[in-house]
Amino acid sequence: MSGVIDIVYAEYNYWIYVTLMMIGFYAMIAKKNLIKKVIGANIFQTAIFLFYVSLADITDGTAPIIVGHGAEHAEHVEHAADVIYTNPVPHCLILTAIVVAVSTTAVALALIIRIYNEYGSLDEDVILAARRELQPEFSEHARQKGVAEVSEQ
Repeated sequence: MSGVIDIVYAEYNYWIYVTLMMIGFYAMIAKKNLIKKVIGANIFQTAIFLFYVSLADITDGTAPIIVGHGAEHAEHVEHAADVIYTNPVPHCLILTAIVVAVSTTAVALALIIRIYNEYGSLDEDVILAARRELQPEFSEHARQKGVAEVSEQ
């Protein structure tokens, strides 16, 4: 039994990522409130960010910076090949992904404000029911009928 606990403890970071991903996925799928869906998407994205940053970590690795450039530092530079460096690329990619995530969240919240002004609710079921009342051609039956007509052609 202690072997299983040792394995779980050794890979605890993966358990954290999977837990965060499932919390975010649950919020996106099960919740009807649009704000909660956006929060769930942000939790999911954060789990992915943490996962990618942790992949770049190397045991006993240092930052990829070479110190010393002159003749007085020559003995230090020739030993630089023995140093283990961490990979900086995932950190750069995640920095870009964070900027995209913040922008996407801002656009989603702006759209949610417009939806609330239009329908007076943030509940997905209320919004869909209001759309069916206002525009019956968007009902499920009309959509299925349109799909059947497209597939016949």
